[in-house]
Amino acid sequence: MPDNPNNPRKQVAALPVRFDAEGHLHVLLITSRGTQRFIIPKGWPMKGKKDHRAAAIEAQQEAGIIGRVHKKPVGVYTYWKRRDDHFDFCRVKVYPLEFRHQLPDWREKGQRRGAWLLPDEAADLVDDPGLVDIIRNLPRERPPEGRRRRKKAGASIPS
Repeated sequence: MPDNPNNPRKQVAALPVRFDAEGHLHVLLITSRGTQRFIIPKGWPMKGKKDHRAAAIEAQQEAGIIGRVHKKPVGVYTYWKRRDDHFDFCRVKVYPLEFRHQLPDWREKGQRRGAWLLPDEAADLVDDPGLVDIIRNLPRERPPEGRRRRKKAGASIPS
C-alpha cells in the first residue's frame, strides 16, 4: 500500500450543497468517526462504479444524503489518512452533490454529526488546506434563472 506523496492512494468525496430561500449556498460537513474533525463524505473507489457514483454512495452511507451528483469533480485535494499503524497519502476527487433530501435512517447514523454551513464557516472548520480552497472557491449564490440550465465548465453548481 502506498504511503508517500509520490504514489498517493485514490479516494472520492461528495460535497453536499444546497441553496437557502434567499439563494445563498450552504455546504454539509460531517464529523469523522475517530477524531470528530469536520470533513466531507469520502471513501475508496468502488469496483464497477464510476467515481462520481461512488462519491454519492459515500454521502448516503455517511450522512443519509440523497441528491444529484455531478460527473465532473469540483476540485482535488490531498491529505494524510490516519491508519492504525501508519498514514496513507491520499488524493481525493471532490464531486458536488445537490441536496434533495435526507433519509430517516442510514448506515452511519449516530456515528457522525453533521452541519449545514455557509462556505466561509465550513472552510474555517476543515483542516485540509486543499479542501479549504475548494470550499472557498465555490459560487456563493444561485445562478440567475436564465443560466441555471446551461452546462458550464468549472466549479459551477447549478440548481
